[in-house]
Formats: sequence, C-alpha cells, structure tokens
Amino acid sequence: MRMRKKKHLDTRIERCSHLLIENLKQMPGSQFHEFGYKEIHVELGCGKGRFTVETAKASPDVLFVGIEKISNVLVAALELTEESGLNNVKYINDWVDDVSDFFGEKEVSRIYINFCDPWPANRHLTRRLTHRRFLEMYRTILKEDGEIHFKTDNLPLFEYSITEFDRCGFALSEISYNLHEHSPTGVMTDYEKRFYEKGLPIHRCVAK
Repeated sequence: MRMRKKKHLDTRIERCSHLLIENLKQMPGSQFHEFGYKEIHVELGCGKGRFTVETAKASPDVLFVGIEKISNVLVAALELTEESGLNNVKYINDWVDDVSDFFGEKEVSRIYINFCDPWPANRHLTRRLTHRRFLEMYRTILKEDGEIHFKTDNLPLFEYSITEFDRCGFALSEISYNLHEHSPTGVMTDYEKRFYEKGLPIHRCVAK
C-alpha cells in the first residue's frame, strides 16, 4: 500500500530546508568542507532520525549526515533535529544507492547501517545494503581506517553480512548476537527499541 502524503508535508520540509544538503551529484563532497567538522559520519536509511539525533548529541565535533529517500519519513527527522537545536546534523533526501555520488573519495569516517531491509529472496541479494556491490561503493568514500557499524534483528541477514564483509576484505570486530542481553547498549533506533521491548535479540558488528 502506498504511503499517504503527510498533511502540509512540503511546507514542513521547507521550514527545515536549511538542514538539507542538495545538488551533491554535481560536486560530490564539496558542500561538506564548509562546515569544518573533523569527521563525517553517515547513516543510511535514517528513518525518523532518532538514532542520528541522539548520536550527534554525544559527538558535537562530528558532522552527521542522514540519508532517507521517503519524504514522509524524513520530515520527522528534520523536525526532530530542528527541535533539538543541533548544528552538526544534515540530511540528504535521496536513494542510498547513490551514496558514492554524494561524498568525495575517502571523506567519510563512519557509516551506520541500522535495520535495513533484509531482502530475503535470493533474486534480491544485490539490493541488500551489505551486498558486495554496496561494500565496494562504501570503500570508495571511507577513509583508510573508516568503519561500518551494522545492526539488524534478522539473523540470516547478519550471517550473510559477516560473510560479505570478510570476502570484501573488511576486518570484523565487536560481533554480538544479542547486543542488549544484559542491559540496553548505545543509542537505539525506533525499530530497535520496539524489538528490545519484545525481547528479540539484536545482532551487531563493526567492519573496518
């Protein structure tokens, strides 16, 4: 079912337009240098912005860039950021598939992939954000010591992703099959909080 357009969506986005970065495909990365932050961290499919905003609060010297294609969802992230008064968060309203067109070579220090679509059918393997075609794309924008932080509730996707990271030459660490087993750890996304409250295990790893 197609998502119904939120009321006054265009007006609400316009009010927060200063948080949007546009026209990056013409000059990848060119607009990020002016902000003067020592690092750039990117969240792919940032949704309503809970994770991006809360993580940005803890690292005011890092520029956080959330990428979200669905405007109906992105507007919530924009308004949450505006209400939080943060200066170190920006957003891109576009497909994650184009991420290498937005940033310069070796410009990004960290990529977050949180609870992406698992695309379980074999015919859809190449759509998974941890498929090798994406990992090679991330490699072009990540610094030499850059990291990918990956979280999911989907065990088959997690095990598949670990294999893909290894095949593509990423060093794996902090592998957990039940991140919140003893108590909540780190900033949760909206999905993650819901899964945690239901007692579902969260899987996480870091690929460098």
